Amino acid sequence: MTAKEKYQPVLDLGKALDIKDGDVIEENGILKVKGTAKTQYEKNLLWDKIKEIGGQNPSDIMANIKVADESVYHRHTVKSGETLSKIAKQYYDSPSKYQVIFKANSDILKNPDLIHPGQELIIPNL
Repeated sequence: MTAKEKYQPVLDLGKALDIKDGDVIEENGILKVKGTAKTQYEKNLLWDKIKEIGGQNPSDIMANIKVADESVYHRHTVKSGETLSKIAKQYYDSPSKYQVIFKANSDILKNPDLIHPGQELIIPNL
C-alpha cells in the first residue's frame, strides 16, 4: 500500500473541506501534502485524521497546512435542532463554553436560548 492510498481519507477530507491551493506529492514513500484551510478548526480536523491513520508522530506523511482566517477558530452555520451548548461541545468539548460563543456573537444574538437555522456564528479562538 502506498502512502497516498494509506492517507486517502485525509485527502478526501481535504476535498470535502474545500482546502485551497492543495498539492499532494509522494516521494520515497513519504506523502507530502500542503494547502490552506479556511479556519484553525478545519486544520485541526485534518491533523486529527492524519493522527488517526498514522499515529501521534507519523513518519510517512509531511503536512504543511496553513489557515486563511486566523481571526476566528471557525465560522459555524446553525442547523435545525442545535443549541449554543451543543455547538460549544462540538468545538470546545465543553457545553458550558456556550457563553464564549454567545458573547462573540452579541451583535446578532440577544438571547443564548434563541438561535436560528442559517445564522452564521463566529466560534472565537480561546
